Amino acid sequence: MKTEKKGPSGRPRGFDTGEALERAMLVFWEHGYEGASLGRLTSAMGISATSMYAAFGNKEQLFRKALERYTEGPSAYLDQALEEPTARDVAAAILSGAIRTTTTPSRPQGCMGIQGALAAGESAQPARELLVGWRNDGYMRIRERFERAMDEGDLSAASDPVLLARFVTTLAHGIAVQAASGVCRDELEAMAEVALRGWPLV
Repeated sequence: MKTEKKGPSGRPRGFDTGEALERAMLVFWEHGYEGASLGRLTSAMGISATSMYAAFGNKEQLFRKALERYTEGPSAYLDQALEEPTARDVAAAILSGAIRTTTTPSRPQGCMGIQGALAAGESAQPARELLVGWRNDGYMRIRERFERAMDEGDLSAASDPVLLARFVTTLAHGIAVQAASGVCRDELEAMAEVALRGWPLV
């Protein structure tokens, strides 16, 4: 574990904020908001509590920054998936990205945005609300992409982009829960393949 180095005056020297935030993200990802104690966070980040507050704010603010990093990093597959040429390709890429992200051996299993504060006390209410907004934003972006697919004729007029977006979102969230429970990548990939048979389903 890295320790925070001190200068001649006893004040902490500079540290790599990007690396520290990456480590905080992994702690939140693995342990959730409440499970990520201050001691666990600062130990993983290799800095003192004083330096953490100075650089990132309180725990809630650190969690927000960690979620942003997760969105731009491990969860960036959504941005890429929405650029796929057809609605079915979008759905397949989202499920593939969810499986890849939630089952990578070198990282915590599951999804930080799904499990981060699902079961937590009153003190975690801000984090829970933040994650609800995060999940809803993902759903709305998928819905808007499917609505565009209808406008472009990729989805028929009989399709329902609202239900399709909810279906794909729910499936991706379920993949995260299953991955956190130890279901292997091969099984999740087989399940996703079955789920997309007969697309667009609705």
